[in-house]
Amino acid sequence: MADNKELYGYEEDDILTLEFDDGTEEECGILGVFEALDKEYIALNPLGTEDVYIYGYKEYEEDYELLDISDEEEFKKVVAEFEAMVAVEA
Repeated sequence: MADNKELYGYEEDDILTLEFDDGTEEECGILGVFEALDKEYIALNPLGTEDVYIYGYKEYEEDYELLDISDEEEFKKVVAEFEAMVAVEA
């Protein structure tokens, strides 16, 4: 699998595996952690796609937690913030 990861331009440390409620897993490259609405969020790119997943993000001393964004308005604002950051970097 390491060969596939290199093809997508991510280092081993920049890949995490999402585990969904139905038991499926998806490897994602970490696009970045960013702040919006006084909280931290993480943007993930499922390997081999152009999709972007955005989750709330909490980091602890030796672990982290991904949080679903269930509020529609919060999600829209966070996506807009992420898109603005990407536009500046392009």
